[in-house]
Amino acid sequence: MPDVRLASPQGKWILFTTILGSSMALLDSTVVNVALPRIGRDLGASLASLQWTVNAYMVTLAGLILLGGSLGDRYGRRKIFVLGVVWFAAASLLCGLSLGPGMLIAARALQGVGGALLTPGSLAIIQSSFHPDDRSRAVGLWSGFGGIGAAVGPFVGGWLVAGPGWRWVFLLNVPLALLCVPVALRHVPESRDGGKHARFDVLGAALGALALALVTYALIQARTGTVVVTLSAVAGLAAAVAFVLVERHRPDPMLPPDIFASRQFTAVNLVTLCVYAAFGGFFFLTALQLQVVAGYSPLAAGTALLPTTALMLLFSARSGALADRTGPRLPLTVGPLLCAVALLLMLRVGKDADYLTDVLPALLVMGTGMVTLVAPLTATVLASVDTARAGLASGINNAAARAAGLIAVAALPLLAGMGPEAYRVPAAFDAAFRRAMPICAGVLLLGAALAFTLVRRPGPDCRHPECHVHCCVTAPPLEGERRRG
Repeated sequence: MPDVRLASPQGKWILFTTILGSSMALLDSTVVNVALPRIGRDLGASLASLQWTVNAYMVTLAGLILLGGSLGDRYGRRKIFVLGVVWFAAASLLCGLSLGPGMLIAARALQGVGGALLTPGSLAIIQSSFHPDDRSRAVGLWSGFGGIGAAVGPFVGGWLVAGPGWRWVFLLNVPLALLCVPVALRHVPESRDGGKHARFDVLGAALGALALALVTYALIQARTGTVVVTLSAVAGLAAAVAFVLVERHRPDPMLPPDIFASRQFTAVNLVTLCVYAAFGGFFFLTALQLQVVAGYSPLAAGTALLPTTALMLLFSARSGALADRTGPRLPLTVGPLLCAVALLLMLRVGKDADYLTDVLPALLVMGTGMVTLVAPLTATVLASVDTARAGLASGINNAAARAAGLIAVAALPLLAGMGPEAYRVPAAFDAAFRRAMPICAGVLLLGAALAFTLVRRPGPDCRHPECHVHCCVTAPPLEGERRRG
């Protein structure tokens, strides 16, 4: 039985290193958007290259995050966590030293591999190390401090881009890793799942990541209309079909198809796809709109986005408690509707937009909508499956959200008619942004309709989330398996 107490020096060091490690991956998911205009200017990158700067990371992270959790359970959670931190830092160094868009995109893909190793490992270490009496509080502190990191991430990113330069958005991870790794090796006890292990579903993970990569490539390059684009789209769909077939016939698949026998689980994941597709497109384009069109500095643009994450930090736990009383259908319907209103309010953000009258109202409504829906969404995912599969269900939901975001970043500029050099021409970008926001709002309305139609109140004996505070805009909280002492 794990016996580390939270008040002990070892407990504090475990909490410190897991927060630090997970914050590295969390920050890079949010701050890079703020740096995109400077990256494009310094490296001579097209809009497609900026899309890949975001999506290369998301492809490998979304495709491998379930496999990363399994590796930790088998080979040791501390070992895989430390490997992930080192890998992430090395890839971050390559990002910071990139000489061109191609090198940066490749390094971002490698970053995603590191993120897939360390992200599930940080929570698993807490759950497997602390005494049962302290575990809930430790998870609460982990999610709360992680939320603070997410809230200040865009501000830090903007400050770095405006000051030392965009490369330090990535290079900052190196000293953080140099601090994190020795602490983990010295103070974190090794743990692993002592039960019988099935074979790793490496083929399933590879096919899933390949399908995402090929479909993303086809969407980003679709405006060129080449044969390669068509072949990529066909190959991506073929890889997706092969992934489904492999998962249906493997004895121990990474993504067991029978988990979708729960109609509630399927419904909530459909809502997740809609909601996080809209979020991904919104935050990608808004960071560019504020700088390219409204004329904000990187620091001002990063600071401008703080209200959404601050509201989630302050009120996400209360939202979850309220949803326990009302049931999930109401917040999962109202939340997307509020976010849709916020996206329509963003149409007021144009050249020389005033922050208090044009930008802030939209972000406050957006933050309120996110507060309303994120915690109930996580709770409903966990409540829709057996307790023994809650960790798997959470991982699938997290991966689905990230996949939805990367598809949105790939498809939205195409749907909005955004040319390859649009981000260099304020008028052209502004026109495309005004076409994109209603598209995102429409996707949110679809999510609200799905929630109202399909989501039902779970039973009274269902599993409840351990992570009550959450501020990440790229995916819902990742919950681990609950371990009893």
